[in-house]
Amino acid sequence: MSRPPLQPIPLLSVGSQDTPAPLPPPLQNSSSRSWASRSGPSTWGLSCLLALQHFLVLTSLLWASHLLLLHGLPPGGLSYPPAQLLASSFFSCGMATVLQAWMGSRLPLIQAPSLEFLIPALVLTNQKLPLTTKTPGNASLSLRLCSLTRSCHGLELWDTSLREVSGAVVVSGLLQGTMGLLGLPGRVFPYCGPLVLAPSLVVAGLSAHKEVAQFCSVHWGLALLLILLMVICSQHLGSCQVPLCSWRPASSSTHIYIPVFRLLSVLAPVACVWVISASVGLSVIPPQLSEPSDAPWFWLPHPGEWEWPLLTPRALAAGICMALAASTSSLGCYALCGQLLRLSPPPPHACSRGLSLEGLGSVLAGLLGSPLGTASSFPNVGTVSLFQTGSRRVALLVGLFCMGFGFSPRLAQLFTSIPLPVLGGVLGVTQAVVLSAGFSSFHLADIDSGRNVFIVGFSIFMALLLPRWLREAPVLLNTGWSPLDIFLRSLLSEPIFLAGLLGFLLENTISGTRVERGLGQGLPASFTAQETQMLQKSRKKAAQEYGLPLPIKNLCSCIPQPLHCLCPMPEDSGDEGGSSKTGETADLLPNSGESHSTGSREGFRSQ
Repeated sequence: MSRPPLQPIPLLSVGSQDTPAPLPPPLQNSSSRSWASRSGPSTWGLSCLLALQHFLVLTSLLWASHLLLLHGLPPGGLSYPPAQLLASSFFSCGMATVLQAWMGSRLPLIQAPSLEFLIPALVLTNQKLPLTTKTPGNASLSLRLCSLTRSCHGLELWDTSLREVSGAVVVSGLLQGTMGLLGLPGRVFPYCGPLVLAPSLVVAGLSAHKEVAQFCSVHWGLALLLILLMVICSQHLGSCQVPLCSWRPASSSTHIYIPVFRLLSVLAPVACVWVISASVGLSVIPPQLSEPSDAPWFWLPHPGEWEWPLLTPRALAAGICMALAASTSSLGCYALCGQLLRLSPPPPHACSRGLSLEGLGSVLAGLLGSPLGTASSFPNVGTVSLFQTGSRRVALLVGLFCMGFGFSPRLAQLFTSIPLPVLGGVLGVTQAVVLSAGFSSFHLADIDSGRNVFIVGFSIFMALLLPRWLREAPVLLNTGWSPLDIFLRSLLSEPIFLAGLLGFLLENTISGTRVERGLGQGLPASFTAQETQMLQKSRKKAAQEYGLPLPIKNLCSCIPQPLHCLCPMPEDSGDEGGSSKTGETADLLPNSGESHSTGSREGFRSQ
């Protein structure tokens, strides 16, 4: 019996409030199969293409963060080429990504600098600069470039300021690592229900809209063209499939169909717009950051090559803010990635390991002189939703790409030619997916409840209001002690932290039933015994995916008792199948395993 080519099984519709679809019927034959089978990206070629696109998103975020931080840099304002600064960030991001995918949270998360590190860094640097270089209203995220030369702020002032920021990054990493080793994320995460996650994701999607608009405003035509192409490829043409060419005998009856437009929904639009911008001669990168320099072709990143990070009370205050905000952002990223891959929420041991290794990545970044730490990247999680697939193999390849470019500052400098409209378009689309995922989480709770309506509205509005209020205040917050000023200004300018904190406090202090809060709903009465069994298998699979790789798991019995919070508990070890192999290519989508029917009803409701 012949049947048409199978459509790829997509991720569960994020936020769909419709009744989950019934289980699909079993396959009638195996003459053709979807690309989203157990093998995930079935070839190394596909994996490399997906990794390249994640790398482009990471590069856009990394380059945008450096531009926003160094926008006032005068020519010659650094004692070393800016390309080496970018290369050190590439290397630290690559190391953190490999560690995170291998033995951290085990989710395919890409590590990159985030707004949570950028805001305290800007507060720290702007307080040292002369008043004439500050923008009105303390709008520190402006892209205005300093039109002066060395009269703006000199070589020694810039070097000292960046060393102090690197010291804050080291403090942030040490604090994050300590919290992870003590198991604090694992203890807090079970209390973060949908009404804590949803406001955090909504604010995470909205918090970068100003910077995205500034990048796009350089050339709105190119930015709109890029956004339009990404939407058409990922949504309108997302279901178009082509057979995958393979080196198999012609007599083979197995055919693999892939949604090529959706899988290339970042690479193809970026390449088109980049070529167009080059053909029209668009160059909007500040010359002090993109001009040819004496950056070496090969460079081995190592701590203390320039100057060691500067640890001061001001750096300590900024580092504490970075740690609190980045931890809040990363926990939300874990939950969002698990939801998109239709896995159960990350267990406590995975959250604790993930945060401790993120702290290690930030310590490495600070010691290498990078002014920005590493955290789980929301734009890359949005890219996972665009592709509708996630794989550890892809995350590991991204980490290796980053480390490779970290060894060559001259190659890393090639990415400084990315036009600003491309940065704005890529970040705009991926941030929009994060925003929509936040809205979709509301349906897990009783959104018609007055209690829940108040928590959601108050958390989102106040998280957006307080930073704007602080920026527009005619008089800066001044307590008379500089470290305390930096701490308060940084913390009150972190929208994701404010949304998470307000949501957590209100959710856990205002009385409400568990069903009203979206917790512990259990299985619906309409679930059959077969569906219940499939749900249990899905949970066991999630326990295996979050578990440690076998060589590391065998060492859990040797670690001290206080660090057992990093290891899976016996009841979390899954079934007899054991944990996934190290470096496994397994696509984390639930339609892997026994049959294509594993991921149907549970979705988000399995939480």
